[in-house]
Amino acid sequence: MTRESVPGDGGSAPATGDIPASGAAEIAGSDAAHLAREAPAEAARERLVGGIFAFSAYFLWGFLPLYFILLAPITGWELVGWRILLSLVFCIFLLTVMRAWRPFLAIVRQPRLLGWTALAGAVIYVNWQVFILATLSGHVIETSLGYFINPIATVLLGVLVLRERLRLTQWIAIAIAGIAVIVTIVGYGTVPWVALTLAASFSIYGLIKKRIGPSVDAVSGLTLESAWLTPLAIVLLVVTSLTTGLSVGAYGFWHAVLVSLAGAATAVPLLLFAAGARRVPLTVVGLLQFIAPIMQFITGAWILGEPMPPERWVGFALVWVALAVLTVDSVVFARRARGGVGYSPRNGRVFLSF
Repeated sequence: MTRESVPGDGGSAPATGDIPASGAAEIAGSDAAHLAREAPAEAARERLVGGIFAFSAYFLWGFLPLYFILLAPITGWELVGWRILLSLVFCIFLLTVMRAWRPFLAIVRQPRLLGWTALAGAVIYVNWQVFILATLSGHVIETSLGYFINPIATVLLGVLVLRERLRLTQWIAIAIAGIAVIVTIVGYGTVPWVALTLAASFSIYGLIKKRIGPSVDAVSGLTLESAWLTPLAIVLLVVTSLTTGLSVGAYGFWHAVLVSLAGAATAVPLLLFAAGARRVPLTVVGLLQFIAPIMQFITGAWILGEPMPPERWVGFALVWVALAVLTVDSVVFARRARGGVGYSPRNGRVFLSF
């Protein structure tokens, strides 16, 4: 009598001996094929989610100059001090709401990860400070140049440090963007130190995020980075209060409210960026970064009325061409990924049609 015919045993699972060897092999092969198809599909979904996060981050960053200008007459040093402190408060709130203190404390107990977050904090401070000082002094277009250069620096870091590989059309997009950057630099006539500093600092920040991504979630990472910078923020605010005086509370209720939003305005894009950088190749992150400088360029040229020589217009047009090439490449690649996953019965390996 087989197991499934025994009355009252509470189970109906067939005994191993009831399945022929050929049937077991077919089931095993079917499961393997199913898993082979599921793994690439799950990876593709992760890349899609990461791309959405990264796109959202750059879209929000594109509007930051207008927000910072609304905070005038606050100084750049005071604003960065408040950004750091309010970002820390906002992140602590998120950790509490999300009940994520356990993974945060697990990260704190690892000195190597603490060191990486400290380095990330130092690099992002440089980026914040230079960006705000330039924005408040009427150099929004130059900050946009920095983020035009930034994707190229990021892609180069991805290729040289992480050994990531680009498709031909991605190389073409990068080449066109590189020409756009060169044309824009020539239009300035001088070395754009603001732009170069922004490009270098944020590309390095992206590389650090890629390195620690699997071990440090977005909220915990930004919490630690803000915590490392808190002593510096206190110094900035104390020095400001002793010299020019703090602006918060001195220019009305709504000005104070706008300043109080600096934590969320800082944390949300960075969290989206960190979440996206963990899920997609660094080269894709680098290419998506063209979104923010385009928006900043439009803000500086059309809304704020900063000078726009012909060379800048040419560079701007070339960037749009690069983005068009990238968009076509992304659409073609996505279609191939959806239709090109299969299972080879000859060697049992997953194969893709691209």
